[in-house]
Amino acid sequence: MNTEFMNKKLFSVILVVFIDLLGFSLVLPLLPYYAKTFQANSFVTGLLVASYAVAQFIGAPLLGRLSDRFGRRPVLLVSVFGTFLGFLLLGFANSLWMLFVSRIVDGLTGGNLTVAQAYITDVTDAKSRSQGLGLIGAAFGIGFIIGPVTGGVLSQWGYAVPAFVAAAVSFINMILIYAWLPESLTAEMRAARNEHNQGRPSITFSALLVALKRPFTGSLLISRFFFGLVFAILQTIFSLYALQKFNLNARDTGFILAYVGVLSVITQGFLVGRISNKVREDILIISCVGVMAITLLGWGLAPTLPILLIIMAPNSMAGGMLNTLLSSTLTKAVDPRETGGILGLSAAIESSTRIIAPTLGGYLLQSAGTWAPGVFGSIVMVGLFVYTWISLYNHPVVFTLKNDNTPAAKAIAD
Repeated sequence: MNTEFMNKKLFSVILVVFIDLLGFSLVLPLLPYYAKTFQANSFVTGLLVASYAVAQFIGAPLLGRLSDRFGRRPVLLVSVFGTFLGFLLLGFANSLWMLFVSRIVDGLTGGNLTVAQAYITDVTDAKSRSQGLGLIGAAFGIGFIIGPVTGGVLSQWGYAVPAFVAAAVSFINMILIYAWLPESLTAEMRAARNEHNQGRPSITFSALLVALKRPFTGSLLISRFFFGLVFAILQTIFSLYALQKFNLNARDTGFILAYVGVLSVITQGFLVGRISNKVREDILIISCVGVMAITLLGWGLAPTLPILLIIMAPNSMAGGMLNTLLSSTLTKAVDPRETGGILGLSAAIESSTRIIAPTLGGYLLQSAGTWAPGVFGSIVMVGLFVYTWISLYNHPVVFTLKNDNTPAAKAIAD
């Protein structure tokens, strides 16, 4: 493939992801306050936040599989239109049930990131895949850094204003996709795939869940669940942790989260591609899990704020790298026809962790103390370290022989 053309595609889809996440993060931090205007209590507000993750858990695998069958571009258009519609409903909401409908609509069609990752897989080779997916992660992170600040400023004119701005951003994204983003699954690619793989991929959950029974994809998806659970606990209860342990206000906590976000962007945008070109991905995954086990223990036991800031640096960098590597390796462990579907299943698994994490993290924090979430996360990561060592390191062929025609490489896809 022409390098200049590939770079244009890469830039286009990264811009699409950035704009999408910018719109998403404009409203996300404001949802509890918006819900409070309709007299929602803490439990109902928690359900509102969780409703998006539940809907995405259902929608993401189907959208990913649809993109395998019909192409990335049309599914991206449908997905972004659903986001646009969800934000419009959010802006016009005059009751609590409308808030729920808006989040469910957005969640069901919120497979934007999954399809974008599948697009990256189409336009990169195995060697540059980690770098491409890392750039997606960087765009994701930058959107989350800019969005909440912008949404907070806009909210002074009412909570509906950020929702309408997010809808406008999504509409611009639809225009960009339609006018500028070419389809990545070309006719030649589809013909080549059909030549080696008869029929089209089935759009069923049973077909997707078969992946869990495969030796490599199953291991990677299980790793995604436990990593996602621990990382989601860190994200969802960090503000309460900072308040209880260091008496930090919202502004100071925001600065720490921005610091973590910047480190994650640097890692995914610049470091992961360079490092993965020199070190085998299974070794990197195992190493990142080990670093997270140590730093999560440090997070739980950090005696002072400066020490916490030091600990959060390797933690956020390992987390950012691991997030990219799991997706990158997953795309190399499956048949190319299954890329969208398997990334969708991965996104659904990640969504399930965001349903569990707030309750589990809050329980640990309240019942045991500020040390408990970090220590719990560390224990989980130690177990995951052993698991990935056994299931990935002992079978490195998937990391080195993707697209090879040797019997060992073929066995992976069977």
